[in-house]
Amino acid sequence: MAKSSKGRMPRLEDVADRAGVSHQTVSRVINNHPNVSAATRAKVEAAIAELGYRRNTAARSLVTRRSQTIGVLASELSQYGPANTLLGVEQAARNAGYFVSIAALREVSRDAIADAVSHFMDQAVDGIAVLVPHSDTLLALDEMRLPVPVVAVGSLGNSNVSGAMVDQRGGARLAVEHLIGQGHRRIGHLAGPPDWIDGSERAEGWREALLGAGLKDDLLLQGDWSAGSGYAAGRKLAADRRATALFVGNDQMALGMLRAFAEAGVRVPDDVSVVGFDDQPESGYFTPPLTTVRQDFEELGRRCMDIMLKEIEAGAAASSTVVTPELVLRASTAPPVEAAP
Repeated sequence: MAKSSKGRMPRLEDVADRAGVSHQTVSRVINNHPNVSAATRAKVEAAIAELGYRRNTAARSLVTRRSQTIGVLASELSQYGPANTLLGVEQAARNAGYFVSIAALREVSRDAIADAVSHFMDQAVDGIAVLVPHSDTLLALDEMRLPVPVVAVGSLGNSNVSGAMVDQRGGARLAVEHLIGQGHRRIGHLAGPPDWIDGSERAEGWREALLGAGLKDDLLLQGDWSAGSGYAAGRKLAADRRATALFVGNDQMALGMLRAFAEAGVRVPDDVSVVGFDDQPESGYFTPPLTTVRQDFEELGRRCMDIMLKEIEAGAAASSTVVTPELVLRASTAPPVEAAP
């Protein structure tokens, strides 16, 4: 890091002098304010690089009475969805100029949530993002009535706690309506754990789509998100053969199901169609490539931080936001044989 002509570490004013702009303009560039021209931004960034300027966050905190830190309470990070939600929130926080302090729960209980939140309060975080996808989490947060903004990621929240979520129910309907549109009338569902918000919402979306089309919702199996549970369900379904299509609660369970079908000689999609959920990076390389529902985790992270910053900086009331998922069509779905032209 270069020192100024006065023998001290460079300050914001030194960057302004070097770039030939006001210190307010330098502040706007550092904080990613949109009202700065590309040419001015380039001059300021060049001056920052030349001087080796680093923002003094401690001094800034004394002035603003903010720590520039967001606490992120998370669980189930071995799963694709929660892990990528965490990455999306962390990236959005960093882009907004905030540090992230992460507390990962080994078990989901009110005591564990309370302990983690107390830790965040000791750190004087400016807000808390909660990535704990269990149905009783929101109630626990609501009872705490925390003095900082809280965003429950994966939930719609309530009047006290903000929410940011992907439309899980809508994504499930997309998957099932696609199968109905292909002519399938016996569509089963391998659901995730019922105490997970995502699991229960996707199951409800499956049911709504079927009942809306006048079809039965009696082919429901329970999984645990793992490929192993998908494999076990696939073995049962291969012997049963009542369903011509399956909506599977996530891509990992779909992977196990595809393996079970292959071993049993059940052809996908000739004998049965399969749709997953998540669009994890490997899904396009399954055999066959998996039709699935894609979640935009980066957008979810941005929406979370947008709500958080409005509450931190403008005192906005708790609110909610919903990200729309996308159906990704690949080779694992086709019309049932009896419906084929």
